[in-house]
Amino acid sequence: MDTLLIAAIFFSAGSFIPYGISLLVSEKMKEEFIRYKFEQFRILTAVLEILGALGLLAGIYVPFLLVFSAAGLTLLMFFAFIIRIRLKDAYHLILPSLCYLLLNMYIFIEALSLYTNL
Repeated sequence: MDTLLIAAIFFSAGSFIPYGISLLVSEKMKEEFIRYKFEQFRILTAVLEILGALGLLAGIYVPFLLVFSAAGLTLLMFFAFIIRIRLKDAYHLILPSLCYLLLNMYIFIEALSLYTNL
């Protein structure tokens, strides 16, 4: 596994763990999910983000977990991106979801190539 992929994994996981925790405890995040009209999915989203991040880290040693976790986080960020566009958010609010979508897509593609080359 190359250094860029490992750095991407740590960056993504290091972002999703605190963000997922904030979804569980932050009033601001509760308000955001109300604004998105997805308040019923806030806790599920938090759990999926935290599990996805932990899966990325475990995936350094277990390639299948890396593939699965990166795919899940890519899908979550795709939906986040679509929701932000649907709400007509400002570009600076849309950009993070797009960047994390692309980052996790990169991890997924690289992990898939590692997993299929075993």
